[in-house]
Amino acid sequence: MTDNAAGYGQSVTREAAPRRFQFGKLFRQFGTFAIFLILLGLASLQSDAFLTERNIMNILRQHAGTGIMAVGMLYVILTRGIDLSVGSISALGAVVTAVLVQDYPLPVALLMVVGIGAACGAVSGFLVAFLRLPAFVVTLAMMTAARGMALILSNGQPIMLGEPGAALSVFGTAFPLGVPAPALLMFGVFALAFIVLNFSRFGRLVKAIGSNEEAVRLSGISVGWYVMAVYVISGALAAIAGIVVTSRSGVGSASVGDGAELDVIAAVVIGGASLMGGRGGVLNTFLGVLILGIIGNIMNLAGVPGYHQQVYLGVIIVVAVVLQHASHILRRR
Repeated sequence: MTDNAAGYGQSVTREAAPRRFQFGKLFRQFGTFAIFLILLGLASLQSDAFLTERNIMNILRQHAGTGIMAVGMLYVILTRGIDLSVGSISALGAVVTAVLVQDYPLPVALLMVVGIGAACGAVSGFLVAFLRLPAFVVTLAMMTAARGMALILSNGQPIMLGEPGAALSVFGTAFPLGVPAPALLMFGVFALAFIVLNFSRFGRLVKAIGSNEEAVRLSGISVGWYVMAVYVISGALAAIAGIVVTSRSGVGSASVGDGAELDVIAAVVIGGASLMGGRGGVLNTFLGVLILGIIGNIMNLAGVPGYHQQVYLGVIIVVAVVLQHASHILRRR
C-alpha cells in the first residue's frame, strides 16, 4: 500500500470512528439549567403556592441584592480570586445611604455610597494585585473592617431613611411593569455584565487571567490593573446591593448582608464557575441565583428552620463543587 493510500485509510478510519459521549462537557454546558428545571418541577409539586405570581415576584425581590453581588463575585472568581467582604460592604453601603440622604440630594448620596464601595474594593484589589497578598486574607480583613465601620457609623442601631429617603423607599417597593424595581435593577446589572464579559476586551482578559495569568503577563498586559478592577467592581456592586436592601426595608442597618458572602459564593459556584478561575458565565450565575432562591423558598414553604437552612446550603455548595470536579475529570478522559 502506498503512503497516500495508507494516509487515506487512516483518515477514513478517524472519520468513521464514532465520537465518544462527553458527559463532562455536556454537564458543564447544561448542568445548571437542568438543575434549575428539576428544582422548578419539584418546587411546584411540593407546594401549590410556589408558581403563584406573588411568590415568584417575592423570590426575585428578595434575591435582587444577592444577584447584584453575584455579578461582582463572578468577575473576581474568574481571576482566581475570592471576595469575602461583599456582605460587610453591603452593610456599610446600607448605613452610609441612610446617613447621607439626610444631608445630600438622593442622587449625590447614592453616587457617594457606590464610590465608597468601590474604594473598599480598590483597597482589597491593590493588596491582592500589586502586593500579591492572598485574596482570602485580604478580603477577610476588609470584611471585618467594613462591618466595624458600619457599626461605628450607626452606633449599632438601625437608621431610618425618613422623609429625605422617601424616594428611595418608593423604589424599593415599586412594581414597574409588574416586576419589582430591585429585580429590574438586577436584570440590568446582569445584562451589562454579560455584554462586558463576552463582547469586550476587558471581559476576555479577565477570563484569560484566570486561565493563564503568566501567559497574559508575558503578552505585555498589565495584569495587576485588571485584577484590581474586578475587586473595584465587586465592591461597587456590593454597595449597590446595600442600597437595594435599604430601599426595601426603609432603614440602614449594620446587620445587612450578615453571611451574604456565603449565599453569593454559592450562587456563583452553583452556576458552574470554577474556583480555579477562567471558567464561568453570567447567564449560569443568574441561574445559580434563581436556584438559590428556589431552594430557600422551598425550605420556607416546607417550614424548615432558618438554622437548618444554613446547614443544607453548606451541603449544596460542597455538592456543586464535587460535581464541577467530576465533570472536569470526565471531560479530560
